[in-house]
Amino acid sequence: MNAIAWADIPPAAKAAIVALAAVQVGVEVVALVVLARTPVERVRLGKKWPWVLIILFVNLVGAVVFLAAGRMPAPGAEEPAAAASTESMARAAELLYGSGKSDDGD
Repeated sequence: MNAIAWADIPPAAKAAIVALAAVQVGVEVVALVVLARTPVERVRLGKKWPWVLIILFVNLVGAVVFLAAGRMPAPGAEEPAAAASTESMARAAELLYGSGKSDDGD
């Protein structure tokens, strides 16, 4: 087998390899932290240890699968957050741009 030495790889390819490795490790760490903080009741498969194995051994794909589909939503947590978000966005827009009423009488 012809192995390529690290010194023989072009600098742009080295940078891409390092960047992809950093992304993979970062996503896996985030997935493991989210898994550790998620209550067992909200974890699909009912246990956390299968997800640890999936995240660690299926690499980036396993971490993305857990973050996308491995957790169940918290009961009743979606609606109040959306309402609070809309209200805070409206208040921020009013602070930034005013109430939309002109004060010059036009």
